Amino acid sequence: MAEKRSGKASVSGGNAGELRIIGGEWRSRRLRFPEAGGVRPTPARIRETLFNWLTYHLPGSHCLDLFAGSGALGLEALSRGAGSVTLVDHTPALASALKANLALLGSTSGSVVCAPVERYLATAPAMPLDILFMDPPFRQGWPERLIPLLVENNWVREGGWIYVEHESERSLTAVPQHWHLHRQKTAGQVSYNLFRIQA
Repeated sequence: MAEKRSGKASVSGGNAGELRIIGGEWRSRRLRFPEAGGVRPTPARIRETLFNWLTYHLPGSHCLDLFAGSGALGLEALSRGAGSVTLVDHTPALASALKANLALLGSTSGSVVCAPVERYLATAPAMPLDILFMDPPFRQGWPERLIPLLVENNWVREGGWIYVEHESERSLTAVPQHWHLHRQKTAGQVSYNLFRIQA
């Protein structure tokens, strides 16, 4: 999800939001996404901080973007050299826009799954992921619901990374002991956290 700006449309019809990729191969490319599903874009300054944290770990990595929305985190990862990214969102209009934007960018390393995130994590074959992005809708308890699924199904390899955004007025609970908090910052109503998976 990302900062809204004006730019050339890659999806058509109805109201749309815009995002700008801020680094890597597609730097400054502007993309459109439908204003559907209550998508809440991650500000560019937060994305810049996050990808600075991950600079040396991103090239060639296998990533999963949950609640992908506008695709800002997953598309930014691809632009900066991720080996593959799976973007998961349950809203058909957003999933269609993600596919269209991947095609517009000429990417063959991104894939889109239109499914509820909870069902996807419970039923899809777990991959040995290097990086997982989780930017869920706020005030619905998503991290607490999903963290057990991530742990039980070993979605992220030892030494891998999990990024979680949540509302700043609350703290994360039920974080496993082997998730080491590597970096954490707060910007307005958003707290963003990067964990590293330890043995």
